[in-house]
Amino acid sequence: MKKLSFFAVVLAAVAFVACKGTQTDNNQDGTDSAKSFEQEQIEKNIKVQIDSLASDFGKLKPIPMFKKEGDKYALSDEEKQVKPDYLFAPSVAESAITLAEKYRALSALSVDKEVAKLYDMPTDEYDEAITKLASDINDPSFKVLDGAGNVFEASSDLYNAMNENGRINYFWQLAASSIVEQLYVTSQNSDKFISAFDDESVSDITLRVALLQDAIERLSEYDPELKPITEAIKPLSVFNAITVDEFKGQLEQAKEDIAASHNSLIK
Repeated sequence: MKKLSFFAVVLAAVAFVACKGTQTDNNQDGTDSAKSFEQEQIEKNIKVQIDSLASDFGKLKPIPMFKKEGDKYALSDEEKQVKPDYLFAPSVAESAITLAEKYRALSALSVDKEVAKLYDMPTDEYDEAITKLASDINDPSFKVLDGAGNVFEASSDLYNAMNENGRINYFWQLAASSIVEQLYVTSQNSDKFISAFDDESVSDITLRVALLQDAIERLSEYDPELKPITEAIKPLSVFNAITVDEFKGQLEQAKEDIAASHNSLIK
């Protein structure tokens, strides 16, 4: 079965879950807060759907340049001579005010740190900024990331931990920022980075983007902090590639829009 067919089957299965009957309590009283009501709706109406999306999301491989050490894409000494000028400066962490902004900044800087390492650039400032953001966020869920190169290598464990710790919606803030940043980096130098991809990894990216958009669109009805993310990741809808050639063409087509997404998520 081609990956595109698998993609359709996954989304059809999610739609089937969404159409299954759900029961609604009639014991709401005037003392219930809007937040409690919204959380109850999330739990009753879409929790199973979101869990399903997260499960499928966690099974996919990371973009090739961001795999664990030892199985990582490498640049030649000559390629390392031209340093990237498109990465976020670690100082962007200072402008992250809300908790959602801190999660997104931490995620994007974690990606950019990995890119800096590819080019043998110093990463001390990235480490300091990431450590400061993690301290400010104070999410015990991050313990499951020990040993993982990025959020995608432990995404199922992280999702479950954030669910248990009441931070489930912030998982999608992390995921959105990470996938946008990885696609942004790839689009900025696609001629160089495209060699890291094969058709399977391209199909995984296409499915990951679709799952991300579906989950955030559903959750944004209940979490206002996700509304800006919904808009920011709309340009990613262009990705439906199942081959490397298709992916390269879509990267070039969407390059400016991906840059806009990158800038809107981290300010």
